[in-house]
Amino acid sequence: MAMHSYFLHLFLIVALVSVVTTHVSNPVVPSPLRPLLHLQGNLSFDDAPLAAKDFGNIYQLLPAAVLYPASVSDVVSTVQHVFQLGPRSKLTVAARGHGHSLQGQAQTDGGIVVRMEALGGGTRVVHQHHGGQPYADASGGELWINVLVECLKHGLAPKSWTDYLHLTVGGTLSNAGISGQAFRHGPQISNVYQLEIVTGKGEVMNCSEEENSELFHAARGGLGQFGIITRAQIALEPAPEMVRWIRVLYSDFTSFTEDQEMLISAKETFDYIEGFVITNRTGLINNWRSSFNPRDPVRASQFDSDGKILFCLEMTKNFNQHEAESMDQQVEQHLSKLRYLPSTLFQSEVSYLEFLDRVHASEVKLRSKGLWDVPHPWLNLFIPRARIKDFAREVFGKILRDSSRGPILLYPLNRSKWDNRTSAVIPDEEIFYLVALLSSAPSPGSLEEALKQNRKILDFCNKEGIKMKQYLPYYTTQEEWRGHYGDRWEMFAHRKGIYDPLSILAPGQRIFHKGVQSSSSS
Repeated sequence: MAMHSYFLHLFLIVALVSVVTTHVSNPVVPSPLRPLLHLQGNLSFDDAPLAAKDFGNIYQLLPAAVLYPASVSDVVSTVQHVFQLGPRSKLTVAARGHGHSLQGQAQTDGGIVVRMEALGGGTRVVHQHHGGQPYADASGGELWINVLVECLKHGLAPKSWTDYLHLTVGGTLSNAGISGQAFRHGPQISNVYQLEIVTGKGEVMNCSEEENSELFHAARGGLGQFGIITRAQIALEPAPEMVRWIRVLYSDFTSFTEDQEMLISAKETFDYIEGFVITNRTGLINNWRSSFNPRDPVRASQFDSDGKILFCLEMTKNFNQHEAESMDQQVEQHLSKLRYLPSTLFQSEVSYLEFLDRVHASEVKLRSKGLWDVPHPWLNLFIPRARIKDFAREVFGKILRDSSRGPILLYPLNRSKWDNRTSAVIPDEEIFYLVALLSSAPSPGSLEEALKQNRKILDFCNKEGIKMKQYLPYYTTQEEWRGHYGDRWEMFAHRKGIYDPLSILAPGQRIFHKGVQSSSSS
């Protein structure tokens, strides 16, 4: 009876912390929870304000505590504890990777944030699996840059990437993970063999095509709703030594998109293909000269955009040093089929590591200027190929004509490279476009203006019947989420009821709310 009273007292401490406390500065408060949870790591209240921020810098939800797990068992103990408190407790759990969420998706109001980077476990390269194919066995809290560095020691690398590598494995696999290689290999969620997951019941489950397959499909692109990814087996391929990095410009949108679609459909093509929309950018080509060499320096120096919207096609060809001559021939053959502006061909050669980690160099520059930790009201959309011209005409020609606040990505993807059994949602057409508006808002006024532009774009899509899907989606009502998932909602909600019946996990996604059970999930 005394022991029961002791545990009840501790439960009340946690409940009071989660409901009443908005800021806790006493580092001793977590100590009574350690013997209860049997933690090897650390549970801290001091770092709660840090866990209330993310890359988006728009929402700040203060957690009650932050868990720094030393092992998977720490994650299990914490989730089990919250699950055992039952539906009357408001405690929830949010897994946080590198904090690159945009709208509080990895935050929890009064709950427990799990800092996945503390998990440890690193990356181990295994050379034979699934018919002799190698894989990387990586912690869910491992950064992709660290996975890459370890794999390169073995002459290998993951097949599919994101543009920014300082993200965690579990974080990108909970969304999709896309970059310019996805047209060939599909997103990162199509390139994993197995996952280790801690469900919302606090159960550790290994899942793959052959074992616990429903959880395997649900968790990939599942926005953290079904479990916390603690390990992943990632498909690998031989890594090249070098990359020929190419940029060209277009002034005609139709030629720009048709050339991209031709390239991603060709058997022999580039290894990476992305596009960018350039609005109101003077001196663009001169800025490229620090990293790229123009094929025709004289004509390049005379190029004038004349205030037009331009479209940049960025491509790479991978090669090893002894293959340089044949690589040159292949590049020339591919380029000969394109309709870019001849004076705008720029090229560079860098190591494979340098190319894949290219965005980090920009991050360092922005941090030095104090421009990294500002609000980022990004909007990422998948637009069906049939409506991309309608979208571009209104959005680039009118809404964003003179007021772009950051890079705009626009490139096609192949639906057939996506596993339709995962939770990721994409348009129905075989070819669809990622349009990523990567805005920065250093001032309150610019933030409100960027959010207003985003609303205009979404309103336009809805009004004109453009059946777009949000990537890294943000909605605030279950009705909107039902619309996002469409006829897949019932299966999504059913899986939630199986693996996280109390809606403990990832509350920042705002899909399900603890203690509020939908008719579908019941």
